[in-house]
Amino acid sequence: QVQLAESGGGLFQAGGSLRLSCAASRIIFSIHDMGWYRQAPGKQRELVAVITSGGTTNYADSVKGRFTISRDNAKKLLYLQMNSLKSEDTGVYYCNAKNPLREYWGQGTQVTVSS
Repeated sequence: QVQLAESGGGLFQAGGSLRLSCAASRIIFSIHDMGWYRQAPGKQRELVAVITSGGTTNYADSVKGRFTISRDNAKKLLYLQMNSLKSEDTGVYYCNAKNPLREYWGQGTQVTVSS
C-alpha cells in the first residue's frame, strides 16, 4: 500500500521559515507528479505547489516568491520550503502523488503561524 508521510509542521512565528517533508514508500516516486495542498479551518483544500515528474513547478499566487517545492527522486522525498510565513499560511498541509490512473494522499501535517 502506498504511503505518504508528511513531517515538519508545528507552531511558527510570522516572518519565519520552515521546511515540510513528505516521505513516500511503495511507490515509483519518479513517475508521479507531486504536490502540496493545504486546508485552512472552515475552508476547502487548495493547491499550494506542484512539481511534475519532469521537474516543472507551479505555485498558487498566494505563495509565489515565498515557497519552493522540490523533490529528491533517489530518496523518494518531496519538500516544501516555506519562507516569509504569514498567518494565512496556517492549515493542514497534505502531500499528494498523482499518476494518470490514480492519486494518493498523506495524512497531513499541521502548520500554525502566529502573528
